[in-house]
Amino acid sequence: MYQTLLTRRYLFSKVMPLLAAAAVMLCTAMVLVTWSIMGGFLSMLIGTGRTLAGNVAISWPNTGFAHYADLVDRLRTDPMIAGAAPVIETFGLVGLPDGRNETVIIRGVDGPSYASVTEYANILWWKPLDKPLPKDTLREDVRLTPLTRTSWRQIYENGLTLTRPDPVTGAPRPAVVAGIEATGFNERLIEGFYAPRAVNKRTSTGRFELIDTFMPTTGEVTINVLPLDTRGRVIETASRVFPVANEFQSGLFEIDEKVILVQLDALQDMLKMGAARRLVDDPGASAAPTPQPAAEPDDDAFTSEPARRLVDDPARVTHVLVRGTGPMPSTPDAERLKARVRAIYEGFANDHPGAVPDVFSIRIQTWEDQNRTMIQAVRKETAVVLFVFSFISLTAVFLTLAIFWSMISEKTRDIGVLRALGAGRAGVAGLWIGYGLVIGVVGSLLGLALAYAIVLNINPIHDWLGRQLGIVIWDPRIYYFVKIPSRVEPDKALIVLVGGILSCAVGAAWPAIRAATMHPVRALRFE
Repeated sequence: MYQTLLTRRYLFSKVMPLLAAAAVMLCTAMVLVTWSIMGGFLSMLIGTGRTLAGNVAISWPNTGFAHYADLVDRLRTDPMIAGAAPVIETFGLVGLPDGRNETVIIRGVDGPSYASVTEYANILWWKPLDKPLPKDTLREDVRLTPLTRTSWRQIYENGLTLTRPDPVTGAPRPAVVAGIEATGFNERLIEGFYAPRAVNKRTSTGRFELIDTFMPTTGEVTINVLPLDTRGRVIETASRVFPVANEFQSGLFEIDEKVILVQLDALQDMLKMGAARRLVDDPGASAAPTPQPAAEPDDDAFTSEPARRLVDDPARVTHVLVRGTGPMPSTPDAERLKARVRAIYEGFANDHPGAVPDVFSIRIQTWEDQNRTMIQAVRKETAVVLFVFSFISLTAVFLTLAIFWSMISEKTRDIGVLRALGAGRAGVAGLWIGYGLVIGVVGSLLGLALAYAIVLNINPIHDWLGRQLGIVIWDPRIYYFVKIPSRVEPDKALIVLVGGILSCAVGAAWPAIRAATMHPVRALRFE
């Protein structure tokens, strides 16, 4: 009983314990805010990466694999799978209207099926907007204004189908959908949206020619790829001019700068991966003699060539993307889907022996598997930052120790009175440790509340700093998000809360032992 009474009296009668609680509050809030922002950024990174990749990818790079329609049908009928889409991915060269040639990743996709396994329909940038972005207070986004010749709805539909109407006949032409940063004809503004911009092109005379074109309406690009045979040998260079149907913004700069989407059929045709008939050796047929000029009188007059026959060569793709049912928020969910996809592919490979890669050779990966290096780097950076901030938070332990050491020196006579009245050593030690725990609970709860308030309002706080002080830490032109990603996770908040309480208990332990070991008579005689 006396521990509770004395703890309440000491807590509110002195300024120093309140300072200790304030230190714990600030340390707790600092660690939790940092953890929440870094954790939110990591979650955004993982979630954003899946916008164009689905949950699981089956891949056989470069040459691709056949009979993919059968595999897609098998995947779509499984209850764990919401959709599957064939994709071709290859490296290529894109020629831009200003004369630049950039190395990019070309992906051949079928618009509707691709949208069923990715967030493709949501990340098309040029589309009608009903309201401006949060930071576009002046409504300067061009998507809020009507177009003169082509509606935003039509441009959006063009992006979904990867086509653009021919200006003469009106017939749909196969088109590309480029990453918003790939062409260089867009400028990202501080409000977080893009505006079309003109680009200077140097002519052969040394002068500059202004190229002022809006890519989804009048822009065209030249795609150059290298078709390969089934053994990976280059056949020839294939070039084709495509109009631009739309542009996308995935949220990852590396993707938006280096990826261009093309109609699947068009890319199959350029890479010689469409269905066709080809000649193959037929060892079972008899060889037909072919007359050859004799080099010597005793040479045979005829040589045999292997018989050949025409066979159907089915169309090929390099990837099949799979989307599971539900949001797939965690790695274990994706791993379960990956195991199910592997089992389905094993049955598919057994039914097409020799025509497709076996289950042990094919690559079946989650998006996290494909980008493990980048994700692990962010996780390690988060761990390092938390370690540094937690190390700084140890100041709360030493501050509590110093304050309690000072208070015990000041309350030596009170401790002597308690011991003289029969209080045991454990009781005296428990008084000061309990006192430290109370300071830790008060400081940690206040820190938790402060951190939650900061994280909940981090974007308004950041906007206020930009308006009033000119401090823009997360500039949308540099960092690839309009809103600062952050979230307070209950398990992390609990860890930080317990850590703050235990730090105060540890800081109070040494002074508590000193108080418990004081001799009662000497304590009463202390001046």
